[in-house]
Amino acid sequence: MVIHTERLTLRPWRETDAESLFAYASDPDVGPAAGWPPHRSIEESGEIIRTVFAAPHTFAVCLAATDEPVGSIGLMPPRCESSDRSAELELEVGYWVAKPFWGRDFAPEAVRAMQRYAFETLGCKALWCGYYEGNNKSLRVQQKCGFAPHHVERDVPCELMGDVRTECFTYLTCEDWRRQTM
Repeated sequence: MVIHTERLTLRPWRETDAESLFAYASDPDVGPAAGWPPHRSIEESGEIIRTVFAAPHTFAVCLAATDEPVGSIGLMPPRCESSDRSAELELEVGYWVAKPFWGRDFAPEAVRAMQRYAFETLGCKALWCGYYEGNNKSLRVQQKCGFAPHHVERDVPCELMGDVRTECFTYLTCEDWRRQTM
């Protein structure tokens, strides 16, 4: 599956993307805010592509003009305690964009594409999104994309970073998304 937007292409990750991934995922300002440590080598980035980024509904966020990966986005089962996974199809959107591309609205553009994919193609009833307290860039993306504050979970273990954090969750139903996109 490949998704096109005005400026981006969301496509499956390729092992040949490891060098580009490392160039951006090794930045200490990117991963820790999202809950993962900076990549330490191109080999580690390759391993992430083969394992983590091989998950269903996970895409490289690429510049349409060059096909260069500058971030990642995906849908996964919700991690929050408040999700009712048994009642309806609900997924969580996770994303990041490389620091040189911050402030250009690439993240909201990618999230909006994933919303359309989740609601129209996958038939989701609602989407969750989360951010760690203090990650105001991620909060702003979620606000721009119509997610509403839902709840806060305190003292959440962030296993990859080896610390404990406060996580804020936002929520968007398919009905609310349809109203916003009309």
